[in-house]
Amino acid sequence: MPIKIGIPAETVPGERRLPVVPEVVRKYQDLGAQVLMQPGAGLPAHFRDDAFAGVAFAADAAALYAEADVLLCVQPPAPEYLAALKPGSVLLGMLQPWADAERVKLLQEKRITAFALELLPRITRSQSMDALSSQAAVAGYECALIAADHSPKFFPMLTYAAGTIRPAKVLVIGAGVAGLQAIATARRIGAMVEAYDVRPETREQVESLGARFVDTGVSAAGSGGYARELTDEEKAQQAERLAKAVAQCDALITTAAIPGKKAPRIVTADMIARMKPGAVVVDMAAESGGNVEGTVPGEKMWINDVLVIGPTHIASRMPVHASEMYARNLFNFISPFIQDGALALDWEDEVMAGCCLTHAGELRHAGVRQVLGL
Repeated sequence: MPIKIGIPAETVPGERRLPVVPEVVRKYQDLGAQVLMQPGAGLPAHFRDDAFAGVAFAADAAALYAEADVLLCVQPPAPEYLAALKPGSVLLGMLQPWADAERVKLLQEKRITAFALELLPRITRSQSMDALSSQAAVAGYECALIAADHSPKFFPMLTYAAGTIRPAKVLVIGAGVAGLQAIATARRIGAMVEAYDVRPETREQVESLGARFVDTGVSAAGSGGYARELTDEEKAQQAERLAKAVAQCDALITTAAIPGKKAPRIVTADMIARMKPGAVVVDMAAESGGNVEGTVPGEKMWINDVLVIGPTHIASRMPVHASEMYARNLFNFISPFIQDGALALDWEDEVMAGCCLTHAGELRHAGVRQVLGL
């Protein structure tokens, strides 16, 4: 019997992405697997049921969870759905492994083999499976568009009969995948862009995109490629020089987020108070606590005369391409272990082993065990 790969409808409000798209379904079928979907699961991402040729549709969500050998998800399923999974089945997706000890315990009790893509080892071979990076690229793009949409100024320079309008100045804090995409997008729209990151080695990447790197005169570079702890004097110097850049921008986009941890507070209320009237702040890290003092997840807040936006489910704002990217990440992870329609997990594979959250009733990931105290 071929394995059944289950695709449920996402239940988290605001989540519109899908863990497969028609192109990827065909790839699973070519491997001999059967794809089982919940009717209407693709509609939030604009994929109708008839787009999925050869797919079987379960009677309802309960039937899908009970039949699936491998369940693919975007957000972690609710406890009642996890409880319906077959013992020994496989769960794969972004499972927020550090967020909920009770969810991990339930996975152990059900003897679910759970793979959390947030735990993916950072090695070259895993790049095509890196869902955090693919979805961060979507989020960075969207944040630049949100800033442009809410700004009271043109982003590009505009010449008209009576003169010239200067381009808006955008500051991006954080030069990871999301930040670099925000920089590139704001530049394409025509804004003057500056960017800051605590890692000085990102300067070259920032400048390659046509942005100016904000140099605070402080380097956090440490040994082994990790940032070191700054002294109090360095922190004060860093904050003051960054505050000047914040005060001069028309739009600020913050992208500093750490998986499994509270987002670092970078922009203070005093910095907001020094910004231009009508300036816009888009805090991409709102869901994990926010980089900006005063951010409210899912809300737009006026602080003095500055609009602070805390968008949530940002990648879901572009569900078609976000789903395509995410579906390929999942396929690239699981497909090497599907042989002639059967699942053959290889625990010698460092990517698979490193990504494993639970297996055979055990919590396999030491880092998650430590954070959750299990």
